[in-house]
Amino acid sequence: MDHQPYASLQIREFRLYLFARMCLTMAWQMQGVIVGWQVYSLTKDPFALGLVGLSEAIPFIITSFYGGHTADVVERKKIIIPFTLLYFFCALCLLSFTFSGVHVIEHFHVWPIYLIIGITGIARGFIAPAITAIFAQIIPRELYSNGIAWNSNVWHMAAVSGPAVGGLIYGFAGITVAYSTVATLMFCSAILFLLIKRKPLPENDQKDSFFKSLTAGVRFVFGNQTMLAALSLDMFAVFFGGATAMLPVFASDVLHVGPEGLGLLRAAPFAGSILMGLTIAHRPPMQYAGKNLLFALLGFGASTILFALSTNFYLSIFLLFLTGVFDNVSVIIRGTIVQLLTPDHMRGRVGSVNSIFIGSSNEIGAFESGTVAKLMGLIPSVIFGGAMTFVVVAVAAWKAPSLRRLNLRKMQSQLISQTT
Repeated sequence: MDHQPYASLQIREFRLYLFARMCLTMAWQMQGVIVGWQVYSLTKDPFALGLVGLSEAIPFIITSFYGGHTADVVERKKIIIPFTLLYFFCALCLLSFTFSGVHVIEHFHVWPIYLIIGITGIARGFIAPAITAIFAQIIPRELYSNGIAWNSNVWHMAAVSGPAVGGLIYGFAGITVAYSTVATLMFCSAILFLLIKRKPLPENDQKDSFFKSLTAGVRFVFGNQTMLAALSLDMFAVFFGGATAMLPVFASDVLHVGPEGLGLLRAAPFAGSILMGLTIAHRPPMQYAGKNLLFALLGFGASTILFALSTNFYLSIFLLFLTGVFDNVSVIIRGTIVQLLTPDHMRGRVGSVNSIFIGSSNEIGAFESGTVAKLMGLIPSVIFGGAMTFVVVAVAAWKAPSLRRLNLRKMQSQLISQTT
């Protein structure tokens, strides 16, 4: 059968799903730029930026297991709507801190910001597995890889525009207008998710105890070498190799470009991801997926090291663009592995493990980046992270031979034939 690059986009509810995720992601990315610049302006301390990531990661990890369990026993839409509205409430709180008559920041410094970001971590712990699980109820199995490619494209488009728009609005219109835009986008996301029809839970004959149900996702992932290797590889590469958390410091102290420049730096990796995502939608790299994954992460690490050494704004943007190109290969291959191998009745719990592996690696990686930058200095810390990505890839290639040999095209055909 000929590959149809736009097949999944013909499904109306999938389009609603994509637009809802786009609004939510754009708002989240805008908020990251605004909070990062605000916190660094108040503290002038890269470690404080690391604490922003940690303040979200800890509550996210704590709630993710219960969020995954909930997504497998409660209709997913009933989870997504209220917790998206909780995101909206948090955005309103950050907005209120900017009003002239509110003196929260003056009295408590940056700690109220950390508190609100922590609440968004709780919301993510429930939303992430529910959104992952409902994906498989919207499009058929034979379109998973195509749907994941477009899902990744739209996510990265939002992630490109979010930082750029957030930085520009912050720079030209001020922080109050910037946070108002974030709140508006989050509310729009809730409305779009509301338009998707209710999806009954998949049938599940297994009657596990509460504790056994909570840990089922972990046991499933750790029992599958291919999935575990793909998740671990991506997690540690992002944990060590990501320079995103330190971009406010690079923008302010190395490249001297201000919040507008920070928005462009934050957007550059996502622009690269969009280009690669569009390419993958037309020419999916699934036949040699394992080898493509390993080579892509080597490119990610090399681009990160070169970015750390750059003092030219435009070269830095290009190198961050390349990190996005390489990273999206990993994102789409990993996402396809998770969707293909996960049983329908466990999608929420496996999705929560996936979210912990990948989502928390960004926030904990931000804390690691801030801590190492404090100890080693900014540029050596980013070089160290890029070099560690090489080590992670080498260990994964050695310890997980099934990943090296992975052929997702063949795997998808086999799974479809088993269900027909």
